[in-house]
Amino acid sequence: MTIFSKIIAGEIPSYKIAENDRFLAFLDVYPLVEGHVLVIPKIETDNLFDLDDSYLSEILVFAKPVAKAIEKAFRCNRCGISVIGIEVPHTHVHLIPINTANDLNFTRGKLNMSKEELKTVQEKILLAMEK
Repeated sequence: MTIFSKIIAGEIPSYKIAENDRFLAFLDVYPLVEGHVLVIPKIETDNLFDLDDSYLSEILVFAKPVAKAIEKAFRCNRCGISVIGIEVPHTHVHLIPINTANDLNFTRGKLNMSKEELKTVQEKILLAMEK
């Protein structure tokens, strides 16, 4: 069972942004920048392209309002998207507010944010989703 499956099961707390019966979006607790969100399917599949076609297409449709909210909540040119899939063997899509292509550079150091800072970021995105 992956750490993401434990988050889905509620065994590990998360900063949820959106959820339905097939997907979950939550803050990356070690983000590249403020507003970094992970979108995962609720089925444990290691590789994005091993998802069946319905999950593969629906993950982007699910991510779209989250990405739009990130763009509203943070000063950025757009919400970038990346699929790396190395650190956790559970398909996940990174949604990251970016101003340059280098903002998607995963070799850079990650932020170490406090629980209070993460809660503030969560609230900013959730508020932007309501608008």
